[in-house]
Amino acid sequence: MTSNFVDYVKIHCTSGHGGAGSANLHREKFVPKGGPDGGDGGRGGHIIVRGNAQMWTLLHLRYTRHLKAENGGNGGKSRSTGADGKDITIDVPVGSVIKDENGEFLFEITQDGQQEILMQGGKGGLGNWNFKSPTNQTPRYAQPGLPGKEGFVILELKVLADVGLVGFPNAGKSTLLSVVSSAKPKIANYPFTTLTPNLGIVQYHGFKSFVIADIPGIIEGASQGKGLGHRFLRHIERNSILLFLIPADAEDYLKEYNILLGELRDYNQELLDKDIVVSISKSDLLDDELKQEVKEQFPSDFNIHFFSSVTGEGINELKNILWSKLK
Repeated sequence: MTSNFVDYVKIHCTSGHGGAGSANLHREKFVPKGGPDGGDGGRGGHIIVRGNAQMWTLLHLRYTRHLKAENGGNGGKSRSTGADGKDITIDVPVGSVIKDENGEFLFEITQDGQQEILMQGGKGGLGNWNFKSPTNQTPRYAQPGLPGKEGFVILELKVLADVGLVGFPNAGKSTLLSVVSSAKPKIANYPFTTLTPNLGIVQYHGFKSFVIADIPGIIEGASQGKGLGHRFLRHIERNSILLFLIPADAEDYLKEYNILLGELRDYNQELLDKDIVVSISKSDLLDDELKQEVKEQFPSDFNIHFFSSVTGEGINELKNILWSKLK
């Protein structure tokens, strides 16, 4: 089954070659030895990346193997400058990171409409009129255009969301997303049901809203590439708040929490600087006595929140907690 979410593409890009300058000599009827009037060459076309807030995937670039901008036009007589090569502009979602083929960071797109030159077109050559001088009044040479840039580039998408759901497979992340928003993620009783991040808009009081992202399940060793590995851990980097989901039927609540925390730490230490809300999902499986036992497993300064996506218990309170953190 082909996913409609693509967050990684590698494309070979070539910007346009600069046009050659002209070595034309002006020769009119009554000026048998007219001076140089060769024009400059036009620059080669750029390859430009532009942010588009209406996009959320790199799917449109999945089968793009090569992008080649137009070459600049050659200079002409009467100091006519050649036409600039036509630029190629590719739209990408806000949150896209662009790297070179070695994985070195080039720039990132963080705003709608933001434009960055990915590959700069070659500069057009100078026409021979630029080289005239008192000692060389009829130069018969001109500069060739410079070649454009060429190479592979990597485009990675990191989902932008206010709240990111973090938890093991089957922790109830997709079910929660379906309850608090109009998103319709795939829900089933087996691990790794979610293979791509899902986004949903949560409506809050007074026409307020925030975006929540269901990140595919982490497993122990994900930071070393196990399971879905790094592919989706990077999406957590762009979430303002992390909501840890530990299911009520877990064998060891504190151990699950520490594993999740450890995987984030091993992947990127800075993730631990984010606000983290710890919640127990599927709380309809617990009575008040068992809930108290769960709380006692955590340090006393932990504020554990219980909720059930099935019964609706604690859902409104969870929204309030997240909104207060976002403010």
